[in-house]
Amino acid sequence: MSSNFDPNNIPSLTGRVFLVTGGTAGLGAASISLLATGKPAHIFFSGRNSKKADELIVKLHSNHPDVPVSFIQCDLTDLSSVKAAAEQFLAKADRLDVFYANAGIMALPPGQTKDGYEIQFGTNHMGHAMLIKMLLPLMERTAAQPGSDVRIINMSSIGYKQAPREGIAFDTLKTPQADLGSFLTGGGKWTRYGQSKLANLLYARELAKRYPSIKSVSVHPGYIKTDLFANVDFMTALPLYIAIPLGSGWTPVEQGAHTQTWAGTTARGNLKDGAHYVPVAKEGNFDTAHSRDMKLAGKLWDWTQKELEKF
Repeated sequence: MSSNFDPNNIPSLTGRVFLVTGGTAGLGAASISLLATGKPAHIFFSGRNSKKADELIVKLHSNHPDVPVSFIQCDLTDLSSVKAAAEQFLAKADRLDVFYANAGIMALPPGQTKDGYEIQFGTNHMGHAMLIKMLLPLMERTAAQPGSDVRIINMSSIGYKQAPREGIAFDTLKTPQADLGSFLTGGGKWTRYGQSKLANLLYARELAKRYPSIKSVSVHPGYIKTDLFANVDFMTALPLYIAIPLGSGWTPVEQGAHTQTWAGTTARGNLKDGAHYVPVAKEGNFDTAHSRDMKLAGKLWDWTQKELEKF
């Protein structure tokens, strides 16, 4: 697998502040470890597992004692927790250069978040949308400073291709959407996941359009056996095992965080506003009509903002 990214040559990140959701394990933790080698001013990360957070901080401090690292408790399935996490971050930081919407869940049975959204859409999209809404004023202020380079990296997935035929089923987003999809798509698990990943991709495109001072992109990290697969049974995963050998194959775990780390650290001119990047550090295509539909992106933006007004 060729790469345009060298993990041993992270550029200087002096003065820059990062915030990574889902940073206690998997790709988030891997990205944080790579970012620390660039010696940024501060790395904040969020998650639910404070024990794993403490372990990561100890490890980072042993390797990079001069890089400040702080954990913020955040449950993306609960927008009151998301709001509290954003407020905690804003009380501690006076700038934000790069926000990684990294956390996510995958292929879960029908369910809903505390606020009533389909569980995958609510976690992968709505939780991050709430954070982004609250962080944008600080990011815009940071972007207005001389020499700034502000970015939002939305973790999507090639799974966006599994979104339902309407792209995003707005009318039923506040239900478990148990009937979305079919047996061939894992009984709807992959369809609901695909819907949330399409939302991540479209939201990045809309952010790029609405906030030109901030570089917003989406990233597909690759097919990687991270902890997300821990709760995926064989029959649910079967479509992946069938499809992947026909494509580019599994991305090694050690390379899993490379594209997202590259997107947050490469020279600004290497990134295209609203683009979708695939392993490793390559611009990908928008392979479905829904992913190219800016009218759908605008509808998602408006729907999301109206929902977030309630909180």
